Amino acid sequence: MLLTLLILLAATVIAVPLTRYAGLGSILGYLAAGVAIGPSGFGLVTNVDAISGVSELGVTMLLFLIGLELRPHRLWILRKAVFGMGLGQMVPTAAAIAGLSIAFGVPGRDAAVLGIGLALSSTAITLPLLAERNLLPTMPGRDAFAVLLFQDMAAIPVLALLPIMAGGSSAGISWLAVARGTAVVALILAAGTFLVRPVFRLVAAAKSPEVFTATALLLVVGTAALANWAGLSASLGAFMAGVMVSDSEYRHELQANIEPFEGLLLGFFFISVGMSADLALLLHRPLEILALVLALTLLKAMIAFAVSYARRRLTSTALRFALALPEGSEFSFVLFGAAAAAGALQARLAAEATLVVALSMMAAPILFAASERLLMPRLEASKAKPFDKLDTLEPNPVIICGFGRVGQIIGRVLSMQKIGFTALDKNQVQVEVVRRFGSKVFYGDPTREEVIRAAGAENAKVLVIALDDMRAALEVAEMVRRKFPQLAVVARARNRRHAHQLMAAGVEHFVRETFFSALRLTEMIMEQLHLPAAQTARAIQLFRNHDERMLLETYTIANDERAQIQTAQEANKELRDLFESDQTS
Repeated sequence: MLLTLLILLAATVIAVPLTRYAGLGSILGYLAAGVAIGPSGFGLVTNVDAISGVSELGVTMLLFLIGLELRPHRLWILRKAVFGMGLGQMVPTAAAIAGLSIAFGVPGRDAAVLGIGLALSSTAITLPLLAERNLLPTMPGRDAFAVLLFQDMAAIPVLALLPIMAGGSSAGISWLAVARGTAVVALILAAGTFLVRPVFRLVAAAKSPEVFTATALLLVVGTAALANWAGLSASLGAFMAGVMVSDSEYRHELQANIEPFEGLLLGFFFISVGMSADLALLLHRPLEILALVLALTLLKAMIAFAVSYARRRLTSTALRFALALPEGSEFSFVLFGAAAAAGALQARLAAEATLVVALSMMAAPILFAASERLLMPRLEASKAKPFDKLDTLEPNPVIICGFGRVGQIIGRVLSMQKIGFTALDKNQVQVEVVRRFGSKVFYGDPTREEVIRAAGAENAKVLVIALDDMRAALEVAEMVRRKFPQLAVVARARNRRHAHQLMAAGVEHFVRETFFSALRLTEMIMEQLHLPAAQTARAIQLFRNHDERMLLETYTIANDERAQIQTAQEANKELRDLFESDQTS
């Protein structure tokens, strides 16, 4: 075991940084490492079952952490997406795969098992894939999560129906399994509601961090084992436990204790998937297997695209959703193995389907990374309506470049004061979403002179730079100062360095985006400490005046790091002296 662990860690350290450096994410690195060290590769590790049994805990812990982030009321809000999109994706996909299997001579019972198993998508791949790119909070991320959650819940009837699909007279046992699964779900929900908090209260009172960690692991593994005993998805049990304690005061401590184990074990899970790939079968029938992987990927992506587009009417959202779910699932391995053991699926078909699932899981990160790098930017740009409507507008006194969080607040306040503005944003998805809420915003790249001119720059009075991209903000500032010098420019600065760069571009009016928020937070802290209001206001004002003065004074040495350090040290001493003299006066 020590040698096996050494090989696993070494493969991880070598493969994962390489794939991340190539922009393909860490998941492909784990999968490639598994293929390389597994029985079909160099054969450094051969006991795949022992590793996969432990590494499946990574998937379980991932679902527990997701449950912690998903409050019960948020889960209730997602119910339409879970059942609507979940059914809309899974039923047509399973039916299409089963129908094609029958058309190629697969018996009906085996085709049904293949259809259900291949319709599932990998939670362990999709969610980290979206999280790495900060896409989970987006519309396609939420929809993908809803579908994956439905698929996990679908494990209950699927496993219960396997004996019936095998043709045995075990309907009574199947209904008993359903009843047992329902009882375990009720038990997990009840324990999470009434038992978990008192237990953690007692453990926390002992003030033993290692015992708290052990209790957190016991909660995850215990609920997973209980769900698995009832014939349910182990990850579903852990997910329910996470949801039940998501509103407790121990949520953040539980998350901090579980995350280190989850990350490593989830990586080992992907390695075990790579190790389980039967490359001998692939080498024996390469064209057939690769054609099956391609067909599965295209079919699932096409159906998922149709489901998302029918619901959202957004092409880029539907495409991102579709390309997040084309792979098979880790549950497919369990389902095919159980079906083969029960006689519901031929062993030969189970082996082929397992290889197809493993290869699809390897291909999914590459496909998604390629789409994010090459396809999505072009799609958003090509589908966007250019600026044909801008030159037909009545000129407004204000032009807002960038209509994200900052730009929208500015626009709302101006609207309340009945001050007209023209808002530009080059993110077409952002434009479509904001327009659905009634805001007038136009697609356009504000770094281009013709766009700013079409937006009415020659007749406007103020141009607001509210862009998140610092480089784009500087390009807009430099271009406007050259081409439209009569415009007053008000800019959002990300930090001190960005403020100095804007000053160099000729921008005199700017606000550092976190400066006043930090001052207000400091003011609230001093209020909670019950300091006199006059003292608090005086301290805030002194610091603000000093910092803004130093910002202007350090502009001339913005590119001299040594001078910046020396000035910062002198400024800190000056500020301390200023506060001391103010307190004694």
